[in-house]
Amino acid sequence: MLPRTAPQILESGSVPKTNKKRMISVALIGNPNSGKSALFNRLTGANQKVANYAGVTVERKEGFLNTAGTSFKIIDLPGTYSLNTLSPDEAVTREVLQGIRKENGTIDMVVLVTDANNLRRNLQLVLEVRQLGYPAVLVLNMMDIAKKRGLEIDTRRLSNELGMPVVETIAIRSKGIPELIASLQKKAQAITLTGKTASTTHSPATEPAQEEISRILKTIIKTPSASDTFGDRLDAIALHPILGYLLLAAILFGMFQAVYSWSALPMEWIESGVTYAGDLLGSILPDGILKSLLIDGILAGVGSVIVFLPQILILFLFILVLEESGYLPRAAFLLDRLMRSVGLSGRAFIPLLSCFACAIPGIMATRTIHDPRNRLATIMIAPLMTCSARLPVYLLIIGAFIPNTRVGIFNMQGLVLFGLYISGILSAMIIALLIKLFIGKNQYQPLLMELPAYHWPNLLNLLLGLWERAKIFVMRAGTIILALMVLLWFFSSFPGAPENATEPAIRYSFAGQIGHLLQYIFEPIGFNWQLSIALIPGMAAREASVAALGTVYALSATGDELSTALSSVIATTWGLPTGLSLLAWYVFAPQCIPTIIVTKRETNSWKYAGIMTIYLFVLAYAASFITYRISLLLTGG
Repeated sequence: MLPRTAPQILESGSVPKTNKKRMISVALIGNPNSGKSALFNRLTGANQKVANYAGVTVERKEGFLNTAGTSFKIIDLPGTYSLNTLSPDEAVTREVLQGIRKENGTIDMVVLVTDANNLRRNLQLVLEVRQLGYPAVLVLNMMDIAKKRGLEIDTRRLSNELGMPVVETIAIRSKGIPELIASLQKKAQAITLTGKTASTTHSPATEPAQEEISRILKTIIKTPSASDTFGDRLDAIALHPILGYLLLAAILFGMFQAVYSWSALPMEWIESGVTYAGDLLGSILPDGILKSLLIDGILAGVGSVIVFLPQILILFLFILVLEESGYLPRAAFLLDRLMRSVGLSGRAFIPLLSCFACAIPGIMATRTIHDPRNRLATIMIAPLMTCSARLPVYLLIIGAFIPNTRVGIFNMQGLVLFGLYISGILSAMIIALLIKLFIGKNQYQPLLMELPAYHWPNLLNLLLGLWERAKIFVMRAGTIILALMVLLWFFSSFPGAPENATEPAIRYSFAGQIGHLLQYIFEPIGFNWQLSIALIPGMAAREASVAALGTVYALSATGDELSTALSSVIATTWGLPTGLSLLAWYVFAPQCIPTIIVTKRETNSWKYAGIMTIYLFVLAYAASFITYRISLLLTGG
């Protein structure tokens, strides 16, 4: 049942409406994969204020919960296994609890979030935090999975052992959230009545003895007699030295097949919508600068990118399902041995996997790697993972030059996309091996990670994740790419064509002149002047290259129509060798400027950011040159 007054969720960063209520700061603390973020979303309604802690690239999340009696500021601290650790994000959690970092203000109480299925590991952090003396509430999360496994946890005895309330929750389904809010209110009332607040500094916690943890577990838990569960049988395949790799390859392979097989219809809807908008504007607006800006500049550019939204969302749907189901940590364990052979560790898997979304959070995630050389090697190869911003380029070229036919039960276009992703991964492993040979072997770090129990992904979490991804993609299209396309339209439209000009006006514009100069550099790899122009906006955002091509070719058209089917335009304008050369270029392409800046910030040196940019440019040019020349020979071009 809900408490008498349901909590009022406030907007992120907002202050409760009434000033009569005391603001209580509550820190959420827990191991990675304990469901802490899901609990944070449930308590705050996912209305969050996100920033970085001062001096480090560690994310800080705040949200607000307003009840009838008390207003709470909920602070989601970075996940950690212990307070006695070295990585920057884990150090931030320790420093906030010890009162060293005060960006969030003073902490009044803590909520210790644990995975009920992995209490041995989780209790170490619980006992460490308890020594700091904060008023605390313990959350036993994922209780549905624990019960399915036959685990019986005596919560009353656990509460007596730890000296704090214990609440059972299933955060992804909101089960136990009202009971948790009630416990928070009781703790807040006690703080208000006694006037006692957390001290400004707390002594460092000592690591609890494993004997104490074993004693508590023996007292409170009854384990099932049969250990052969469905999860164990599934792990026998997922973690098998041969079958595990085959399963991982099959999952990735199916993911790229679905990107094409499931996206055709929604892409057609978006293309039709863009075409309709272009025709409508064309019929309403008179000829002139405004019409050219809206149709040839903005609509042709932004529309060329938006059309790929369904395929990007399908890709992220698979990634979210793998994360929610508990498979990703198993993939990290599986790849640990393979990554160690090239000088990395399994700890690099999650940062590198993050790079499939964007290299920036992937590079930032390397802070969990303790060994400096291992971390540097991971940062240097992170850009070779195919980020989602490259996907529109891949999809454009594949759609233009690769036939949509079947090879047995497989889609030919999906096979090519799978091959491009694998090429990036293999290239990263080769570069890591070279770093190992020339710089030296990294200090080996054993991969210690709790394997969460398998569970069905929560539909609401999947939808929220896809919504966030779609919002980010559309906002980039509506802000960064829109601004770039306006600038590109300007430079592509002025100065106008001279009298008696025989070519489109863009040929004589500032952008056209720059493109013809760049063509001297890129002509050996098959790039024409229009494609050379498109590489420039791609330095700010990769997908802007597709938008730039849409704008450039719209301005190059001899008629007034808006060509939204960009794939058909380049299919008739370029040859197959040029298309394949561009694919090879983007496997290794030099990073966008924001990634270079983040690399400098994470390594604290422009030296490594410069090395990354130069070696990627050399690799991209060499790969494109070889691909282009071989393609010319094979096609007789």
